[in-house]
Amino acid sequence: MSFLKLDGIKKAFGDAEVIKGVSFAAEKGEFVVFVGPSGCGKSTLLRMIAGLEDVSQGTLYIDGKNVTFEEPAKREVSMVFQSYALYPHMSVFENMAFGLRMNKQPEDQIKARVLEAARILQIEPLLDRKPRALSGGQRQRVAIGRSIVRHPKIFLFDEPLSNLDAELRTQMRVEIAKLHSNLGATMVYVTHDQVEAMTLADRIVVLRAGLVEQLGTPTELYDRPANTFVAGFIGSPKMNFLLATVTATDGNSLQLSHPAFAGGTLQLRRPAASEVRVGEKVSVGMRPEHLSLDPAKPLLSLSLDLQENLGGSTQIHARAAGEPITMVVPGRPDLSSGDAITAGIEPNNIYLFDESGLAIKG
Repeated sequence: MSFLKLDGIKKAFGDAEVIKGVSFAAEKGEFVVFVGPSGCGKSTLLRMIAGLEDVSQGTLYIDGKNVTFEEPAKREVSMVFQSYALYPHMSVFENMAFGLRMNKQPEDQIKARVLEAARILQIEPLLDRKPRALSGGQRQRVAIGRSIVRHPKIFLFDEPLSNLDAELRTQMRVEIAKLHSNLGATMVYVTHDQVEAMTLADRIVVLRAGLVEQLGTPTELYDRPANTFVAGFIGSPKMNFLLATVTATDGNSLQLSHPAFAGGTLQLRRPAASEVRVGEKVSVGMRPEHLSLDPAKPLLSLSLDLQENLGGSTQIHARAAGEPITMVVPGRPDLSSGDAITAGIEPNNIYLFDESGLAIKG
């Protein structure tokens, strides 16, 4: 039996259906991330797991128990919000102990749990401070500690790092990964940042407009995206796409035409080539990190717009017959705006998608 299971979950606000039938299951101790653009329904879905939003249709199980209509306090889940929501007049210790005191837990047990959580989060020297004397990262640790002391069955995180600066986000991301490893707890994490999703998740649920586009491990989503939406969302910088025309196919290979291709055409061996017909349009997907300036593997004729020096690598922005192309190459190539350049790529790093946006396998 799955530890967390959503079966056909729907949510409507009046006539507006924002969650349109989501089903998935998570095992005990798994770290699941909901990711997607703003408005896709990921926070609403998390709030339904917490019991803060009613389920319009479907069934929700936690640890084998149907909790679809259970009160939030009875679900044994704990939520960490985007805002820290700390009581400003209370010390760190009092903030972390508050929920336990409301549940009338014995004082010795409260103290033991708070000290245990403080040790795990390395905030023991901060227990006597008020929130105003803490940095953003320290406040977020206290908010997480307030969840830990409750010993919940599931931790829920709603974009907990979005208020932090870039350096603190990276640091806290590492801390949350360590926390999951140390506690072995089931965690569900919401973010619009696909880097957070890729680095934290055991599995990722990619959402768009209230539906699951794909569910899988970070590697599966990166290597085998189900469609152009997932392919363009997972990966930074995002995948490049060129719309090409199928000019020939024999079942095992196909020839594609685009004015930016070296020689005007691209020949690819694909076992699934029989899925497309001559004259159809296909999207050719290329990740920026897979493209190179190697003249021995010519694929695209490009015109350079600009380049960004990233230190150990360079991000190149160019045009392929007027369409934007991004590349990430090692070092600092000696190039200038307007230069004609040639980009190459290994054939097995090229992705193909049909006219509907679905991946052409093989």
